[in-house]
Amino acid sequence: MHDKNNNKTQTFIQGLRPFSSSIPKTLKKHLRKGGYNYSNIVDNWTRIVSAEISDACYPINVKMGKEMRDGTLVLNVTHGKELDIEYSKNEILDKINSFFGYKCISSIKLKIAKEKINSKKNFLPKIKNLTKIEEKMSKVNDDDLKSSLNNFLKAYNEKYK
Repeated sequence: MHDKNNNKTQTFIQGLRPFSSSIPKTLKKHLRKGGYNYSNIVDNWTRIVSAEISDACYPINVKMGKEMRDGTLVLNVTHGKELDIEYSKNEILDKINSFFGYKCISSIKLKIAKEKINSKKNFLPKIKNLTKIEEKMSKVNDDDLKSSLNNFLKAYNEKYK
């Protein structure tokens, strides 16, 4: 009788497994591609480059070459700051490579991004003069409508304090 070895499962003594088998496959994929370099750059971006540069751009992707060297850093640059960042590419490269201790990044690509729109703008102002509204509400004959309008006014003023 022949012993078939088609299932490719490994047996481990007393339930012990190598650490690499406990890491999820998606995480292994990112570690092989140098994803930890990207996370280190993002986490330490303001410490690596100056505040002026970090206000104008931020990293969005790192494409690593073979043996985790000579990668390409893709920066999202706010509109109007492209020329400043273009001139400071060499400075950014030097600072990132000195942070890692080897030539991790060899080139930088820039992508222009639109400025962030502040979504918390108050389009409707807070109602300050309630006397005019209260006069008009006193002329309303329907009691249900009066109470609904009062509730609406309270909720509106609480939201837009």
